[in-house]
Amino acid sequence: MDYYIQLKKANCKNCYKCIRNCPVKSIRFADHQAHIVKDECILCGMCFVACPQNAKQIRNDIDKVKAMIASGKPVYVSLAPSFVAKYEGADIKTMEQALMKLGFQGASETAVGATIVKRQYEALIKERKNSVIISSCCHTVNTLIQKYYPEVLPYLAPVSSPMQSHCSLLKEQYPDACTVFIGPCISKKEESDRYPGIVDCVLTFEELSLWLEEASVTIEAAEHLPSKEGKARLFPTAGGIIRSMTLELDDYDYIPVDGMENCIHTISNLLKGNLKNCFIEMSACVGSCIGGPAMGRDQRTPISDYIAVNRFAGKEDFDVSQPDAEYLQKSFPFTGTKKFMPGSTAITEILHKMGKSSPEQELNCGSCGYNTCRDKAIAVFQGKADLTMCLPFLKEKAENFSDNIIYNMPSGVIVLNENLEVQQINRAACQIMNIKNDRDILGSPVVRILNPTGYLEVMTTGKNIRDKHTYLAEYQKYIEETIIYDKNYHIIISILRDITKEEKIRLKKDEISRQTIEITDKVIEKQMRVVQEIASLLGETTAETKIALTNLKETLKNE
Repeated sequence: MDYYIQLKKANCKNCYKCIRNCPVKSIRFADHQAHIVKDECILCGMCFVACPQNAKQIRNDIDKVKAMIASGKPVYVSLAPSFVAKYEGADIKTMEQALMKLGFQGASETAVGATIVKRQYEALIKERKNSVIISSCCHTVNTLIQKYYPEVLPYLAPVSSPMQSHCSLLKEQYPDACTVFIGPCISKKEESDRYPGIVDCVLTFEELSLWLEEASVTIEAAEHLPSKEGKARLFPTAGGIIRSMTLELDDYDYIPVDGMENCIHTISNLLKGNLKNCFIEMSACVGSCIGGPAMGRDQRTPISDYIAVNRFAGKEDFDVSQPDAEYLQKSFPFTGTKKFMPGSTAITEILHKMGKSSPEQELNCGSCGYNTCRDKAIAVFQGKADLTMCLPFLKEKAENFSDNIIYNMPSGVIVLNENLEVQQINRAACQIMNIKNDRDILGSPVVRILNPTGYLEVMTTGKNIRDKHTYLAEYQKYIEETIIYDKNYHIIISILRDITKEEKIRLKKDEISRQTIEITDKVIEKQMRVVQEIASLLGETTAETKIALTNLKETLKNE
């Protein structure tokens, strides 16, 4: 069977918020996914509520209940008293009508079972067998103590929960029936499985709302006034158990504690021996059950919910017979966890790998989800975390890596803000502009060292400039500059390549070429003159020869 809280892998985004909110750190992070460590989990549901990506989901048991109904057996609902906070305007009669449309045989209030439980608490207090008694209605609190605080087990009231007491009563009234508890709690699913034969299935309010929507069933507003009975309907509010009880002992303290952090602190206080003669009402959820994880993600209205439950509660107890104490008996064995704790040497080695070589470097920032760096190191040893979860370490490592690359780049790099003030400058840029120390220019306007025209142009047009050749007369340097404007980070990056040597070589080559061309032109011009002179002399000689030969020819003819 699937676990009660499941992960939607695609949605997990490495935020570690579930780890931060888990009071017992029962989450293992591997392969960029959060995984619940089942034997350590206490099913408080805080990871489900806290997840910003809705990557956690509660196991859906609607089909299981539908199968029960389809089997032909009568199925009765035990409805948690917090339903009046979840379904505005409803009462038990209108809720029963809606549930019967879904196929249930009937429904009644878990508060009836709560009446039985609170009477048993009163009896235990009168017996004074234990100086301190902790209420055992909240299965998450019970599981916390069973797994992590075995020394506190004797203080847990050995009494079944209201859910169990009521479902047992329903099975007495309807011997062949199945029982389904519906409420705002995730851990009740596990309680049902751990103590089989009493509650056949548990649905959350979220599951019920989904089923009602699928079946197009609406819950009508109640036309009835709340009954005088139902004092135990206060159970789902902080201090509600105590308010429903008859308090007869003046030398006894009655203390409501809600929220996992407060519960853990109270248990620690109890272990120190600081508490005596008191009844402690413990609820894992802040505000008690009306603050349950399955009340609905969008329903976090503690004051309105408290008022709704308070107004619905009666002033008197339900008229229900009290079973024998043995019938209500419930045991809480130590279940423990399978944690292996590292020694101090192993912790130190892991801390060093995280860049924590001294106590001063242990920031204990909690960004990884763990309260301290040492807690994180222990989690790494246990295979529940990895080194990359230390965000300050990764940030520093990335920054050092980035700074190291930029600082040692052969090209100059200048980073400006949108006010054209120098935010970063590397060694090569300092060499180009003869800056002895980068601190001399950091935070200063770039106009102190460069013409800002190009940077203003890029910001105005949004078009980057690439490989622009510029002569810096002040520094007698030729550069090839690329200017990039990053609108998302509001910075301008200038990359400068010193091309002075190449440019001088090019200019020298150009000068040599020019001089060669000039010399060639002169040589050609001179040669042309010589050719012309030769041609002229040859022309005169030819004419004279022609005349002489013609005369000779004429003479010969006459003879």
